[in-house]
Amino acid sequence: MSKKLVAYFSATGNTRNVAKVLSEAIDAGLYEINPQEPYTKADLDWTNKKSRSSIEMNNKSSRPAITDKNAAVSEYDVVFVGFPIWWYIAPTIINTFLESYDFAGKTIILFATSGGSGFGKAVESLKGSIDASAAIKEGRILNGRQTKENLKSWVDSLGL
Repeated sequence: MSKKLVAYFSATGNTRNVAKVLSEAIDAGLYEINPQEPYTKADLDWTNKKSRSSIEMNNKSSRPAITDKNAAVSEYDVVFVGFPIWWYIAPTIINTFLESYDFAGKTIILFATSGGSGFGKAVESLKGSIDASAAIKEGRILNGRQTKENLKSWVDSLGL
């Protein structure tokens, strides 16, 4: 049986809620990815073309710093990585997280929350941030209230 970690970034709390239920459902560790410089409400206004999230989505070299690098990634075989979808990709803080640890030989399963879009190019935009020997897989968009039973069933179906 593989040892699992649920790591997540949550801008408004939606992804945090899902990550907590997922962690409990599969008896996994839980780690919150926090930016050194918190996102403001203006940063997160996707309708404002000058917002930080819009600039971040259009600038692939943008890498927000994270508050710590204390996730015990080396202790886990499977890492679920959760985030909100921004403009059909993951926020670049997820790249920062992936680039901060050695994921060689590990399996990374993505999950996301979204106001309406799918994963888009999230997997493609994250592949360059991990070792080629790591497997990164698109998981699910997990919107709304999630139950432990449904999440456990989903993870069980992955055959990890």
